[in-house]
Amino acid sequence: MMFSEIVRLAVDSFRASKTRFLLTMLGMVIGSASVILVATLGSTGKQFALDQLNSIGPNKIELQYSGGTVSGPDNTSTPDYLTLDDMHAVVDQVPGIVAYSPMLEFHDNISIGSGQTQNTMLLGVDPQYKTVRGLVVVAGRFFDDQDSVAHEKVADIVEKFAITLYGSADEALGKTISIKGIPFTIIGVFRESIDTQGASEISEQTMLVPYPVLRYFTGTNSLKEIFFMVRDSFMVEPAKDRILKIVRSRHYANSVYTAQTLTGILHSMSRIADMLEIVLTLGAAITLVVSGVGIMNSMLANVQARIREIGIRKALGATSREIRLQFLTESVFISLSGGVIGTLLGLAIPMSVRFLTPFQIPVSPWSAVIALSMSVLVGVLFGTIPANRAARLDPVQTLKYE
Repeated sequence: MMFSEIVRLAVDSFRASKTRFLLTMLGMVIGSASVILVATLGSTGKQFALDQLNSIGPNKIELQYSGGTVSGPDNTSTPDYLTLDDMHAVVDQVPGIVAYSPMLEFHDNISIGSGQTQNTMLLGVDPQYKTVRGLVVVAGRFFDDQDSVAHEKVADIVEKFAITLYGSADEALGKTISIKGIPFTIIGVFRESIDTQGASEISEQTMLVPYPVLRYFTGTNSLKEIFFMVRDSFMVEPAKDRILKIVRSRHYANSVYTAQTLTGILHSMSRIADMLEIVLTLGAAITLVVSGVGIMNSMLANVQARIREIGIRKALGATSREIRLQFLTESVFISLSGGVIGTLLGLAIPMSVRFLTPFQIPVSPWSAVIALSMSVLVGVLFGTIPANRAARLDPVQTLKYE
């Protein structure tokens, strides 16, 4: 018997029992759609998490002093901090740096009214700090090069601090905060591109002021940190290694400096997200296995109902192999048909969201391949037992079956 005849018999069997086959197929439809939708949700979550990390600054390099001292003539030891000259040396020798900023840190208590004071952290930075850190100005403006060169007493404060002091970001503009008796005018209110939950140098009581102004408060050229931003993400790791080499060559051998980037975190997050996506997809694929049990039960009932037909076909010369292939084809036909419908349904939902809304939900073509492959595999695995049972039936006994 040709395979085309076997397929035709499977289609005829489907037409003869449409309701039973459609109900059996329903499990495969739901399972296949679930695989694609779960994979889509996993890809969406992965993309969202990576976008959030990228918004912090994937091209940023944060250079820090981590330890090491310099011994003076009177046997005193002083930290071997970074300096402004280190920053200029790096900018001159490392290609691809598009923005950079030093950072000084200073703490003071300011009055917030009613006799209360609030500990405030002042960070002395360059105007390029806004670009390097990807800050978002929600009101006013960020101080510029002219403010920095003219040593203007201006400040940008973090949004939460502005709300605490003045009720809103707009109300904070033009207000004056006195630091060590020197009035600073608030010209802007900013926030980080994402909430880092205090994991960055910016806290909920942070003021940013021009670096040359804050240098007078600290009385030193020593820097807590230096921020760099390179042109492309692939330049981050080579630039980091080059920066550390330059800085270490300018300081004592026992001094320790570190350069932090998001490259390692992004790679780790990507791997974790991929593993979670695979686990979720495999979890959804269990639905297909459950549907396979339904297909097997339906096919066993189908074999039982067609015992006389099997006997007549064997009497007319059909081999056990052909009987087995016929029922296996019917099983695969049911599972694959359900898989195709479920795949189309699963793809239609995220594609509709992409076309009808501004959300660009990622759709993985691999999820469709997995759903269809699992459909075929389920049909073969769970159709084997009914097909073997039909193939082993004795033709004499089947012809006597009532």
